[in-house]
Amino acid sequence: MTKVKIVYASITGNDEDMAYVLTEKFEDLGMDVDMSEVSQTDASDYEDADICVMVSYTYDDGVVPEEALDFYDDMKDLDLTDKIYGSCGSGDHFYEDFCRAVDEFADAFEEAGATKGADPVYVELAPEQTDVDNLDKFAETIVAKAKEMDD
Repeated sequence: MTKVKIVYASITGNDEDMAYVLTEKFEDLGMDVDMSEVSQTDASDYEDADICVMVSYTYDDGVVPEEALDFYDDMKDLDLTDKIYGSCGSGDHFYEDFCRAVDEFADAFEEAGATKGADPVYVELAPEQTDVDNLDKFAETIVAKAKEMDD
């Protein structure tokens, strides 16, 4: 069974909600899902998964959340070749660097050799139904990419 590791950083609960939406969708698609909060997770946990997903808010002026900095730095040292990744998260258009941490995590996955499974999903604050639909498509696209790589 394909293993999915979802790690999230959430200060308001928005990104945790997104992680739960993704967990449910991946499970509906027949995946074995493990979800955890970033401060309780070691980046090397991604090495035990087939699909790696990061859900993170962007802090202040476009930076990776403080509680995720060590995790983010450790990701770059991993070998995630043959892994599929997805990056998504929430932001606030009030800030100039809307959802920049989502892209920072995508870059870290790329640096570790992972293959992009879907385009990032950016959510304005709390996920609305349209965002849930986008997250469902995000998960479906990632699973399709993983199956394509298995063939």
